[in-house]
Amino acid sequence: MSVPARQIRACYTADTITVYQAYSPQIAVPAVAAGRFVAPFKRDRMTWIKPSFLWMMYRCGWATKPGQERVLSIGISREGFEWALKRACLSHYDRDLHGDRKTWSRQLKTSPVRVQWDPERSLRLKALPYRSLQVGLSGEAVDRYVDDWVVAVTDITATVQHVRELLRGGDEHAAEDHLPIERVYPLPAQIAAGLNAGPNVTAAAPPEQQDGE
Repeated sequence: MSVPARQIRACYTADTITVYQAYSPQIAVPAVAAGRFVAPFKRDRMTWIKPSFLWMMYRCGWATKPGQERVLSIGISREGFEWALKRACLSHYDRDLHGDRKTWSRQLKTSPVRVQWDPERSLRLKALPYRSLQVGLSGEAVDRYVDDWVVAVTDITATVQHVRELLRGGDEHAAEDHLPIERVYPLPAQIAAGLNAGPNVTAAAPPEQQDGE
């Protein structure tokens, strides 16, 4: 079965969804110890969360890029995640979605959440013909993320390094065994439309879906 061009795939439960971020040890170590983001994490900067493990590996180079040596698996509430998506603006103009550039530009300036669809990655980090969602949080969204949404912060750098070594040794089957199992994330129809998500990714609003106000 073909994969829709724009589809969220993630590890999730009835209440939480896992996203990934990579930081320097100076930020990651205190965050893991506290179970939430604390100084020197800066709230006044946009922070990007990624539901796709392999896209995170592409972004951080399997935890080898400067400032991204520690990879964190972060459990956040689905209520918070969907609050963000409901208020998100695409980082690029889409004529069918926005109508005109002024409308899009106005929304981009006022929205606390920015999203973009980037090519998903294979185990070897090659671009795939379908996309993965990245979510940028700023302002109110960062505060909610740090104070309300995060329920667990886990350092998975050791696993990332192990998979990297398996790939270097040519053992792709063993490397795949360590990858998280990501399933299609069911989006409420209103949110899917706002993200210009593809077909077969919507679902009736589940019991845990709330407006979040």
